[in-house]
Amino acid sequence: MKMILLRKFRVLILMVFLVACSMHIMIDLLPKLEKHGGGGGGGGCSCSHAPSEEPRSWGGKQGWPNKHTLRILQDFSNEPSSNVSSHSLERIPQGAGDRAQAPGRLELHGQRADRKRQFIQDAAATNAVPVKGSRLSALFEHPLYKRSLPPLTDEDTLFNVNTDIRFDPKAADEQSWTGEGNVDEFSPTGELTADSYPNWLRFHIGINRYELYSRHNPVIDALLKDLVTQRITSVAMKSGGTQLKLIMTFQNYGQALFKPMKQTREQETPPDFFYFSDFERHNAEVAAFHLDKILDFRRVPPVAGRLVNMTKEIRDVTRDKKLWRTFFISPANNVCFYGECSYYCSTEHALCGKPDQIEGSLAAFLPDLALAKRKTWRNPWRRSYHKRKKAEWEVDPDYCEEVKQTPPYDSGTRLLDIMDMTIFDFLMGNMDRHHYETFEKFGNETFIIHLDNGRGFGKHSHDEMSILVPLSQCCRLRKSTHLRLQLLAKEEYKLSTLMAESMMRDRLTPILIQPHLDAMDRRLRQVLNVLSECIEKEGYSYVVEDDFQGNQEIDHAHTGPRQR
Repeated sequence: MKMILLRKFRVLILMVFLVACSMHIMIDLLPKLEKHGGGGGGGGCSCSHAPSEEPRSWGGKQGWPNKHTLRILQDFSNEPSSNVSSHSLERIPQGAGDRAQAPGRLELHGQRADRKRQFIQDAAATNAVPVKGSRLSALFEHPLYKRSLPPLTDEDTLFNVNTDIRFDPKAADEQSWTGEGNVDEFSPTGELTADSYPNWLRFHIGINRYELYSRHNPVIDALLKDLVTQRITSVAMKSGGTQLKLIMTFQNYGQALFKPMKQTREQETPPDFFYFSDFERHNAEVAAFHLDKILDFRRVPPVAGRLVNMTKEIRDVTRDKKLWRTFFISPANNVCFYGECSYYCSTEHALCGKPDQIEGSLAAFLPDLALAKRKTWRNPWRRSYHKRKKAEWEVDPDYCEEVKQTPPYDSGTRLLDIMDMTIFDFLMGNMDRHHYETFEKFGNETFIIHLDNGRGFGKHSHDEMSILVPLSQCCRLRKSTHLRLQLLAKEEYKLSTLMAESMMRDRLTPILIQPHLDAMDRRLRQVLNVLSECIEKEGYSYVVEDDFQGNQEIDHAHTGPRQR
């Protein structure tokens, strides 16, 4: 009898073991089973619409990426160690095809009729040539926005097109490497011409010592369109950082950093939140790009808003299993995911679509560190990132004197660049500027890259004056920046009006609600007040650094205080 019970017990143990093994096998094969089982795009989601194409899975034909398709030309990092994901793979006017597809896409959102009408109007506005009454066009025709750069030498450009850049689409599996599928533009020597390069590469080629892109570069408008229209072929989580960010790769091998929507336009940062635990807002990234352009800094990489299908454009194309396994269907039958990160990556803080559509910002990558090294600098006015401690600059009113004796702030234009960045951050309300980057090739005589602006535009009802401390302590500013700020304070060039017009071209318009636009006008006046106090205390010639080099046209346009 005991022997029979023992045999039954052994059989039971064996069956449990077999069941456990079967479950593990089923989990690993789940994507394949879903593909062959006809799970559509929803994976069990009773969504109001079905995807138009079959989902891709781990075992599909696409498979793991071919080594030729993984370029190393781009990165959007503010830490050298977080270069293009090593552990995870990663406006030009709308064309007629875009206009034809837009209504079909919008019909998927029956409960968003107002947004649908706005979207159609925005597409029409994007196609229209700027009218004579455009304030933005008038701004860019102002003499302050027509200053030319010094002649560029090979040492002033990030890349030499003839020797540094080689892009051969025929080395990759797909031939549709450009948006139009044109792969036959060759020079008489049989090589591809620079004009035939994809827009992301042409953007990289245009970077120089003084700017990320030129004022009227048509490539930037084309790149913004690519960010919105290019098919997404691969998605992976970006390593590092406190909140979830995704690296998206397009069919033309361009890449962008995707920050999903976490707050509505109307929500403000809760008053009890510390600046270092605030949400990163996708619309802040888009607005920062437009503000940077209007200020004529041109130090923010191109950013565009995009409505992404979480099922077809993230879940079904990702090779990142850690990301894929965080997808689920909410009780409201919406597709959700949360990924892995330090903050807000849990079921309670999941990102959910409606039913599987989600807004986000897409920021074009900068050239990869392997091709264009960047140096990371600690911001002298970095905050303590502590709940109780204060930074030295918060308790020492003479802190700037120490900074001005420290390289690289003791010579060149770096201190003036810090002042530009300070004003840029104050207008946005961004307190999270702990480090900044420059291109190593250009040494200390180059601009600061304004990366990672997602914590701006959090509070329209509060102006954080501590952001302006660098300006009030140092009392230094470029003359060109001072004149542009004065210009943007005038009614005919009102900053809020220009921002609203500029952001109308984005697919996700409205990007900012009116209180945020009004807050920028209010903060601009406060910046000018601080500068007036500095000039009254130190004198105009000490505060304002003349960077015009005898430009007579600019001097005639000058309406501010004269040098004393």
